[in-house]
Amino acid sequence: MPQIWPIGGGKGGTGKSFVTGSLGILLAREGYQTLLIDLDLGAANLHTTIGAPNPEKSLSDFVNKKVAALDETIIPTPTPNLFMISGAMNNLDIANLAHEQKTKILREIAKLPYNYILLDLGAGTSFNTIDFFMISNSGIFITTPEPTATENIYRLIRAVYFRKIRQVLNVYHFRALAKEAEERNSKATVTNPDLLLDMIKELDPEKGGMLEQELNTLEFGLLMNQHRKQDNPDIGRFICQIIEKHLALKIQFLGNIAFDENVHLAVCKKRPFLEMSPYSRTAIDFRECFKKLLIMKDKSFGIRHAVDRVL
Repeated sequence: MPQIWPIGGGKGGTGKSFVTGSLGILLAREGYQTLLIDLDLGAANLHTTIGAPNPEKSLSDFVNKKVAALDETIIPTPTPNLFMISGAMNNLDIANLAHEQKTKILREIAKLPYNYILLDLGAGTSFNTIDFFMISNSGIFITTPEPTATENIYRLIRAVYFRKIRQVLNVYHFRALAKEAEERNSKATVTNPDLLLDMIKELDPEKGGMLEQELNTLEFGLLMNQHRKQDNPDIGRFICQIIEKHLALKIQFLGNIAFDENVHLAVCKKRPFLEMSPYSRTAIDFRECFKKLLIMKDKSFGIRHAVDRVL
């Protein structure tokens, strides 16, 4: 069963595709069979960051039933052990996937025979982005030090976490219990998960324990990209502390990735940055974050135990 890492950012320009491609290359170099899936529907460019040519097949071929199975859209990349499903040839219609189409894609992803599958998701809190986060108990969130980016990443993390809570409440028939908790205390809602959990545990210790156990399996990581020397190196840790305080969600800070002008040059040349500048500060930062991810995945990264609960 594959380890699945959804990767998202609160706004465009934070470097999601760059991070996804770089992490995929590092995994492949370690000998892991790795698949990248470009799910930034309507703005797909992941193939450019890893030096892959324009694909002959894409996700659209599966959605539009030109191929019978998702694995028929998989293409090789210049990096051994690294493969991808591109979205580069998708038309604008695919950016608004129907419920049935998303469910079909999610089920197919779960069956793919890879060690790691990285999902490059669209920016913001769209339904597509949130839905694709539901396939895994974990996720990697990308932001930059700019105030607009940090504000948006908080909104994205909150949106994903709230959907997780609603998902658990629905699956375990907690709706009535949650309603009773809110009637006793109007602040005990999914927007205040810590208080809600306390109230549910008080009303029904057994079901409260089940909810707490499920939420404890969630493991998110935050990566600060394009970090400059003048930026506060502790911004990422501060964001994680704020999230834990206000959402009762523990999120691991994976580290800062230094800003490097050569990233733009690598994209323009359609070559992987880690290949062009392997000893740069940015490349070193990536390898340090990569080590933390491998430790983190042993705890909880991976596919949900029931894909039926995705949407």
